[in-house]
Amino acid sequence: MPLAFTTDPAHGGRWTSLRDGDREWLWHRPDPARHGVVPGDAFVDAGGLEECVPTVRGTPDHGDAWSRPWARDGDTERVDCDAFTLARTARATADGVEADYTLRADPGYRFVWAAHALLDLSERAELRARTGVSTRIFPEASALLDTPWPDGAAWVEGDWPAPGGLRLDRFGPEDGTAVGAVLADRRVCVHDGSHRLALAVEADGQPVSVALWRNLGGFPAAAPYRSIGVEPMLGRTFDLAEAGPGDAACVPGSGEVRWRLTLTAGCRCP
Repeated sequence: MPLAFTTDPAHGGRWTSLRDGDREWLWHRPDPARHGVVPGDAFVDAGGLEECVPTVRGTPDHGDAWSRPWARDGDTERVDCDAFTLARTARATADGVEADYTLRADPGYRFVWAAHALLDLSERAELRARTGVSTRIFPEASALLDTPWPDGAAWVEGDWPAPGGLRLDRFGPEDGTAVGAVLADRRVCVHDGSHRLALAVEADGQPVSVALWRNLGGFPAAAPYRSIGVEPMLGRTFDLAEAGPGDAACVPGSGEVRWRLTLTAGCRCP
């Protein structure tokens, strides 16, 4: 069945609802500061699905699009940033939602994009992906691995579902940890009881992946809470400043990059 969705162009283009019948998939954390942000502000985590571009971590914090008002013209929503314009057209399909994106910028412009979807998941939920798919994990996980962290490494790689010996496919209760990972694949499926949600991204000629943010009460340090992000991406790292060759999307000579985000209810496992 189609997924019902709602976006909020006036407040950064955030997806505020993704509903499968009575099941709301998006997690929320109301924060009145979210409505008053301006470009350059630190990220205000209100949940939902944020459009993070041209980076997730780093500068600007969670990108340059979430803090700006978007314009809507029919079914298309658009945001103009200093270095690029991003347009999104989302529509219901027979079994979910498809969103087509176009980013326009000068040829050679590099960026990372993530559909930063924070999901409302139980402690029994699982993330299904292809066994053995290459998975990057980042320094916040260093104390949880079965080998020492290499000096100066921005990430290390291992095989899903337990890169470096750290099992990541189960979410579970709060344990005071918060780790990020990036899977070198275009599609994953979330299982939570009888509910299923597949998330996928397609982009010709660009690196695609799916990021995981598994925060089980380990972030932020001053007032931690539980939040789970499953994030289709262009690029293969959270911070554009750390992207090596092939780790970021790059605008070709045409001046635009196009891609598609697909969200599907009742998915089959990868």
